[in-house]
Amino acid sequence: MKRIWIKLLLLATLLICSIPQTAQATVSVSARSAILIEQESGRVLYEKEAHRVSRIASITKIMTAILAIESGKLDEKVKVSEKAVRAEGSSIYLKPGEKIRLEDLVYGLMLRSGNDAAVAIAEHVGGSLDGFVYMMNEKAQQIGMENTHFANPHGLDDHEDHVSTAYDMAILTRYAMENEVYKEISGTKIHRAPNPTETWDRVWKNKNRLLTEKYKYSTGGKTGYTKRAKRTLVSTAQKDDFGLIAVTLNAPDDWNDHIQMFEAAFSEYDVAEILSKGKVKGIKDSHYKNKVYLDHSFVYPLTSEEEDQVRVEYKLKKSALNQEEMRDSIAGRANVYLDDQQIASLPVYFKAEKEEEKSFFDFFKNIFTSIAGVNEHG
Repeated sequence: MKRIWIKLLLLATLLICSIPQTAQATVSVSARSAILIEQESGRVLYEKEAHRVSRIASITKIMTAILAIESGKLDEKVKVSEKAVRAEGSSIYLKPGEKIRLEDLVYGLMLRSGNDAAVAIAEHVGGSLDGFVYMMNEKAQQIGMENTHFANPHGLDDHEDHVSTAYDMAILTRYAMENEVYKEISGTKIHRAPNPTETWDRVWKNKNRLLTEKYKYSTGGKTGYTKRAKRTLVSTAQKDDFGLIAVTLNAPDDWNDHIQMFEAAFSEYDVAEILSKGKVKGIKDSHYKNKVYLDHSFVYPLTSEEEDQVRVEYKLKKSALNQEEMRDSIAGRANVYLDDQQIASLPVYFKAEKEEEKSFFDFFKNIFTSIAGVNEHG
């Protein structure tokens, strides 16, 4: 009987060890919904009810900011309307009729969470609040925010259908962080803007305390709060080449939630370059050998245990085309697997030598070597 129990225990241990391990940093957060992703690859490193649809408060303004930036109108002057000035909640104290650069409004939006700035931006960029909300939802659909619906540019609880998820807000932030202007604004601690009716400038300090005082690796983000949404927070962090995005919804201890998620990921994962940009080495097929390349690299966060579980398979076409016809076309794909689960697929390009350029070079080379006497005397 004792031997049977020992065998069962060993069998159970083997079965447990054979279960694929998901990427889940060892943390415990106060948030009702939370997610942590790696910025470059988008890999989810931690999640807690990340797809739960919830109110999101002022982290809405990430979408408002990126649409304003992408409008190409940052240098334009915005005339502030009465409607913008009457926006409830947090404010940068705009005055009706004043003219202010759109770029300054985006700083006021992101650093001080100005609801008046949000309305002024929406009216200028979208033509009206309704027009801008339409743009918000179009962008959300384009970038894959499947469980999101925007009803205003600021996140106030004035509509029942203004909702998103932690996962969708991480997608939005990852998209926004690809824009250098957004990155700069999001990571700014203090901004000065002209005040048209006073002798002093407006000075706005960022409300994101992770950035200004609490976390040395913080690179930006957006705070939020309403009575119904409670505390919401999006933040980004960077340590060497390792970039992270964290989102929490309804989190009473959000600063510590984010620090805990960041620290766990930085200690448990390293960013590995699995595929390098440039010529693909190790291809034995004579048709493709030294003639195929990747146009970008692929990096991915891995634990030390996962590093030996990564493999790359090259699937190349068996093409009858000649080298001239194949030039700079897709020859196949590089498929990357982690423990038999595909995590990436990159196009592999074919690049042949240009015969006419080679002949032209060889023509002048032959002339030079003949004059120098190399052909005759070695």
